[in-house]
Amino acid sequence: MIHDNLHTDPSPDSKKRLAALAVGAVGVVYGDIGTSPLYTLQTVLGERGMTSAPVNVLGGLSLIFWALVIVVSIKYVLFIMRADNKGEGGIMALMALAQRSVRDIPRLRWIIAVLAIFGAALFYGDGVITPAISVLSAVEGLEIAAPGLARWVVPITIVVILGLFWLQKHGTDKIGVVFGPVCVVWFLSIAALGVNGIVHHPQVLWALSPMYGVEFFLHNHARGFFALGAVVLAVTGTEALYADMGHFGRKPIRLAWAFFVLPALLLNYFGQGALVLGDPKAAANPFYLLVPQPLLYPMIALATAATVIASQAVISGAFSMTREAMQLGYVPRMRIVHTSREMSGQIFVPWINRMLLVLILGAVLGFRSSANLAAAYGIAVTGTMVITTMLALIVARYQWKWNLLQVAGTGLLFLTVDVAFFGANLIKVEHGGWFPLAMGLAVFIMMTTWRRGRELVVREIKQGGLALAPFIENIVQHPPLRVPGTAVFLTGNVQAVPHALLHNLKHNKVLHERNVMLTVAILEMPVAEEDERIEITPMHGEFYGLELRFGFSEDPNIPQALTRCARANLPFDMMDTTFFLSRETIVATDRPGMALWRDKLFVFMARNALPATAFFHIPGNRLIELGAQVEI
Repeated sequence: MIHDNLHTDPSPDSKKRLAALAVGAVGVVYGDIGTSPLYTLQTVLGERGMTSAPVNVLGGLSLIFWALVIVVSIKYVLFIMRADNKGEGGIMALMALAQRSVRDIPRLRWIIAVLAIFGAALFYGDGVITPAISVLSAVEGLEIAAPGLARWVVPITIVVILGLFWLQKHGTDKIGVVFGPVCVVWFLSIAALGVNGIVHHPQVLWALSPMYGVEFFLHNHARGFFALGAVVLAVTGTEALYADMGHFGRKPIRLAWAFFVLPALLLNYFGQGALVLGDPKAAANPFYLLVPQPLLYPMIALATAATVIASQAVISGAFSMTREAMQLGYVPRMRIVHTSREMSGQIFVPWINRMLLVLILGAVLGFRSSANLAAAYGIAVTGTMVITTMLALIVARYQWKWNLLQVAGTGLLFLTVDVAFFGANLIKVEHGGWFPLAMGLAVFIMMTTWRRGRELVVREIKQGGLALAPFIENIVQHPPLRVPGTAVFLTGNVQAVPHALLHNLKHNKVLHERNVMLTVAILEMPVAEEDERIEITPMHGEFYGLELRFGFSEDPNIPQALTRCARANLPFDMMDTTFFLSRETIVATDRPGMALWRDKLFVFMARNALPATAFFHIPGNRLIELGAQVEI
């Protein structure tokens, strides 16, 4: 996570660091939206029955311009990015922030959770479509340069995607160092191409007026409204922009957008529009037909590199969101690799990387062209946009204390645009839109099943546990044999005796000199405050209750956290400390709680989850695991 002092420090080193982060953000954060000129205007003018008449060209450009201004500049860059959860962004961080804002309204907390989980699930669907359509659209430039190479488009796309996912293990920071300069060259190139087109037909600048967008709707009627399903391609990547905020920080992302990315995008879009005004046939592929013939192959290579970078935004966003969802209890524990010593937000999640790779390759092989994928694209990302706006409005009302008039006015503007985009994309369901929706629904079922399953397991453990206070009193009155050292029992219920303690006492007939009942709490903020990380509750007979608290973007490293307990007069010597953990064997039954098929799904996920010992960094040579069977 990027800290604010990096942005307010006026020193030369800080300014250099800020500039480096802004360049990295150009590569990682804006790669997706930066490559949308490859296919957006082409798709808008390719709508069924749409012609390349000036009213459509200028109207389509006007809609693209105002979509970039309202959705990206005003909504995301200025409004949504204010809703950072101590520097972290993304829909899961926003959910935690919104829930923290309405702690006293349980019903609203439940609604927020359902909305956020569904929005997160749709984001994964977007994360599959975006790399596939981006890379395919770039490689399809070969069809313009040499039509005979058309059959090689899909194989080359697959090779490029395999290379992209191989790079992920090297980390966002290292990728950003490589990708940033490439994307800078990309944006400078598309801006130059756009200027060249505008110079030949400067009347294209009339499209800056919103009246041309209105005229577009009046001229095309229902067909004009459904063209919004293509216009939304211009703002793809905005959700990833928010999700990647923890990687680079708010200020570098805002600076990169306002002073570099947005001007380059607008120049290229208007350059394409100028070309089509002069030659309506150029609507078939206005981006590549804007490129001078001698520069076509170099531009295809640069576009392919840029689309690889474009895919990085949603991939790194998926990594960030997965960790947040994991800490908040919505997905099973997975291995997380930290790829930067300076920024905790830069991570690599191997399982998610493999899953996305398989699904993206499936999308490329199944749809085989960017035109086909454009029919599938939009419904997932616009659904997530609607949910993000709703959650941000809740934060504005309850956290920022906006009055109802401010919330209503802001909501009316943003939700009108979001719902219009979502509605225009609904007709895509039968033409491929079902694909990201099906993926989103599958992820939603898994996330809600995991959350509900964990609740049922905790409930069963609590029902079968002995009360801790009477147990300790009995131990004090009838002391068993005590052996030197400290025993740490991991438990989720501070009021009950941990199963591992009971098993140890029953089978080994001994207790350690000091026994610590340890619980781990994940807070609804990315980083826990120093003064709330540890809470120690002394009990009789050298028993202690200990709660360690972590933020949802932190690594819950228990041994490291225990070293801080010395300040609170509870020192730990790791060589004299033994960790006891109950490993639950979960059995699916037809008990009330979840359908049997969901019970079985939960059991499958639990068996494949990363063990708690690895997740909490507990050394294997200091660990004793005791089994317990739990029926749900």
